[in-house]
Amino acid sequence: MAHILLLTPQWPYPPQQGTSLRNFHVLRALALRHDVTLLSYAEADQTADTQPLSDWTRVRPPIAVPTRTTVRRLAQLLTTRAPDMALRLRSEAFAAALAVLLRAERFDAVQIEGIELAWAIPAVRAASAARIVLDCHNAETELQRRAGQGDRARPGRWPAAVYSAIQAGRLREYERWALRAADAVIAVSEEDQRHLAALADDGRPIACIPNALAVDDYRWDGLVPESARFDLVFTGKMDYRPNVDGVLWFAEAVWPLVRKARPATTWAVVGQRPHARLTVLRAQPGITVTGRVVEVQPYLAGAAVYIVPLRVGSGTRLKLIESMAAGCAVVSTTVGAEGFPVESGRELILADTPGEFAAAVLALLADPARRTALGEQARAFAAQYDWRQVAPLFDRVYDDLLR
Repeated sequence: MAHILLLTPQWPYPPQQGTSLRNFHVLRALALRHDVTLLSYAEADQTADTQPLSDWTRVRPPIAVPTRTTVRRLAQLLTTRAPDMALRLRSEAFAAALAVLLRAERFDAVQIEGIELAWAIPAVRAASAARIVLDCHNAETELQRRAGQGDRARPGRWPAAVYSAIQAGRLREYERWALRAADAVIAVSEEDQRHLAALADDGRPIACIPNALAVDDYRWDGLVPESARFDLVFTGKMDYRPNVDGVLWFAEAVWPLVRKARPATTWAVVGQRPHARLTVLRAQPGITVTGRVVEVQPYLAGAAVYIVPLRVGSGTRLKLIESMAAGCAVVSTTVGAEGFPVESGRELILADTPGEFAAAVLALLADPARRTALGEQARAFAAQYDWRQVAPLFDRVYDDLLR
């Protein structure tokens, strides 16, 4: 049994979106064999509930996410060479709490969840002999490159494209440093594994441990409230740039085609902190933007078709596994399903152009039997991404690291 300190950028419970879902199930997996201490940030609007976390780990008081004004971000852009992701979660309070822990306890390993907390690596090295594991939720340089590529195709987004180009250059150096500074690195997909290995370029192997969740939690046996019943559903953290881009693309390019052929179609965009760019959707007939919900399961159970219209991404999309575990019929772009060994027409439908996407959605809405068959295949596929199936992969990383 190893003594592990886990550093996370968001409070892991309740696990409601990508980062917190991975963090929560990483914590569960590590706690099966190891003594784990959690030090984490928590958002201002997040209730940092310590249950059930304290049942199987030692939980330190959460640290408030630091606030950064737009003016401060612009100043840092102009006065430093660091990428925004290296500055976003720098906090004197977090650094102080980390220093206290490292002085008070002897940890065998410190696992850092995501590059936003990689700034802590030198502090760990200075105060502890613990080995450092960097769990990369994305290949961030590649994600930033793709985001800029998408923005360049839209004249109204050219300022964002310039910003992405600057950030991608800075991220490349910072991400390479973080990969080389850690003793072990984990990627969430084989695609990311290749990107990160090429960037590090130091010959060391990078482990691949996919995103996972509690598959059985997505079986909804109760009644679905009328307020959660929609023809189409998308879920996600709605201030996250790839989600915003994907939803706006669908709204502008695909939704008009769907509504023209089927005027009564309804669509729910479900998720916390809707970005200001999504405000225009609230005025469109048939579209509901929910904001934060207590749980996504009723919306998944009430969806005729689940859509993943993402054009930008890295890692793998936990929303895809959530929807498949719920038995949804899914239509996704190739990017939305990247990292998963799926086949179009078997577990889901892949579509990348507006016409193809609209046609796939309309065909499924008109064919309940096909939706049911796809949903059953999807649920069977998702079973391999249950956290209990994935947990042994962490054991291999730590067995190699600490032997």
